[in-house]
Amino acid sequence: MKCFLFALMMLLFAAASSASQDNDFLSAREAFQKGDRQRLNHYAMALQKHELWPYVDYFQLRSVINTTDSTTIQNFLSRHEGSLVADRLRSDWVKILGKGRQWQFFDKEYPRVVNKDTELQCYYYQRYWDIKNVAITAEVRTLWFSSINILDSCSPVFQALIDNGQISLDEIWKRIRLALSDGKTTTAIRIGRYLSNANEALNAKELDRAARNPKKYLDTIHSPINSRSNREIALFALLQLLRNDTDQALAQWHKVKNRLPASDRSYFLVKLGYRAAMRHDARALGWFKEAQNGPQPYPASDKALGWHVRAALRARNWDEVLAAIKRMSSAEQQFDSWRYWKARALSEKKQVSDARQILASLSEEHSFYGQLAKEELGKELYFTDKAYQVNDREVSAMSQRPGIQRALAFARMQLRTEAYHEWSWAVRDFTDAELLTAAEVARRPGLYDRAINTANRTESQHDFKMRFLSPHREIMKDIVRMYGLDEALVYALIRQESRFIADIKSHAGAAGLMQLMPATANWVAKKLGMTDFHQYKLADVSTNLQLGTYYLHHVLISLDNQPLLALAAYNAGPGRARRWRDDSKTLEGVIYAETIPFNETRDYVKKVMENAMYYAKILNPEQNTPTLKQRLGVISPK
Repeated sequence: MKCFLFALMMLLFAAASSASQDNDFLSAREAFQKGDRQRLNHYAMALQKHELWPYVDYFQLRSVINTTDSTTIQNFLSRHEGSLVADRLRSDWVKILGKGRQWQFFDKEYPRVVNKDTELQCYYYQRYWDIKNVAITAEVRTLWFSSINILDSCSPVFQALIDNGQISLDEIWKRIRLALSDGKTTTAIRIGRYLSNANEALNAKELDRAARNPKKYLDTIHSPINSRSNREIALFALLQLLRNDTDQALAQWHKVKNRLPASDRSYFLVKLGYRAAMRHDARALGWFKEAQNGPQPYPASDKALGWHVRAALRARNWDEVLAAIKRMSSAEQQFDSWRYWKARALSEKKQVSDARQILASLSEEHSFYGQLAKEELGKELYFTDKAYQVNDREVSAMSQRPGIQRALAFARMQLRTEAYHEWSWAVRDFTDAELLTAAEVARRPGLYDRAINTANRTESQHDFKMRFLSPHREIMKDIVRMYGLDEALVYALIRQESRFIADIKSHAGAAGLMQLMPATANWVAKKLGMTDFHQYKLADVSTNLQLGTYYLHHVLISLDNQPLLALAAYNAGPGRARRWRDDSKTLEGVIYAETIPFNETRDYVKKVMENAMYYAKILNPEQNTPTLKQRLGVISPK
């Protein structure tokens, strides 16, 4: 008995000591964030045996990196070589080297940085432009046409390519147009500084007028729109109107279109078609065609062509589906969605052999479209139960790896972002067997998000029960039975919403396993007669499941017991889910899902439906379950 009490006391002492050390780490982290070096150094003295000591060491050195000699920095990198903090410090240091044009150290350290951001890459481009290695020209041009803001480290390289004629005057204006189409007026003005003739640049005052009141600005245009600057501002004003109202923008378009060159007219018609397609406006296809058939067709982006395809799907126009996919970049065409729709279009046009060839390849992929491809070929969803078997010895050894320990320590302190980055770094080069072992390490203390995401990374050895974990099943069974819900669908929804993190909270305020918004939770709690409900109870598994399943049941009932509509409603609201139906005809569920205007919701319903197929097989392996197409159903008109 005495031995037992002594052991218990030692355990309690160790737990208290660990908690105290964790609190010291949090205080050190806060001191670093506030720039309080004296307080940081005070806490650092007690943390040299803590799992997260490398971070404390990083905090101390990062605080003085601008005045630290290279030997001290290299000693740090040697102490922590191979760790995430070493990569971060090396990245910080190499940026300082690039800014100071200290190329000797830069050349040595830059290749060793793993996580290279755009700022750092631009210093690399500066260096290799200096030594006349023009092999980076293509990379810089790609960066020029991206939608990122212009960074200070990138400006000298862009200017060099402009001076050399490798970025033309027209391409400067295209980059200005890209910024304006995203509503980034400050970025557009900054890009305008690259124009050799300052008199040709955007008029900042006119641009501001167009941004503040685009209709009023367009109403004041009476003279010809001759300069490139005025044309771009007029197009910007039209796009501002188009963001909110198709018809208002169209009315203004008819007033000014004849004063614009053919290429500009084509550009706006693509934008008009794009916005109209997102609003399920039947006129979208006509505008896409008009843009393409003019004398100077403006090249549509892959994003616009994606909505060209979606507009064609709503109209059942398979010729347009094929034509729009064909005009996409080769990389875009390889996305599983466009391969599937190309196969469907070919099949509808009786080109069955070509369609089946695409579907055969796609059906091997574990994805929403991979499952649909299987069904098109008459195959069932199948996966082996013979997963790699992880043993306790492997789990124990994996738990001792420093990177894993650091990630677990961050998770213990509820620092989820840090835990995510540390864990991702630790498993980045793992074999399938190591990934599944790490997933088991995460599963045991309830880090279900890390377990699922890690198991998802395997390439040939898979554990689908780990990918599709089903915790809290005893509680779940009774609750879903009460509301007559599909257990697989509820698990699929939770997996997508929270990865089973009970106390997670989104930026928007949604909380718990089923990510309920405060107003929704209060409304459901009143419906269920929960007189003692408070928002903090959303972190309780049972309470969250009761509220969330009731709400899912409610939206199912109000939306014709159609799971696809209910999922769209759960993510984006019932009003939108209803509005996205067709005005007059039924829609295949898969077309409804594909043409949801919100990227997040479109991805969400596909992922949940895909997840539900796996959960049905895992939870009830002996039962016949609906196909994915049956789950998606047919969506009735408004």
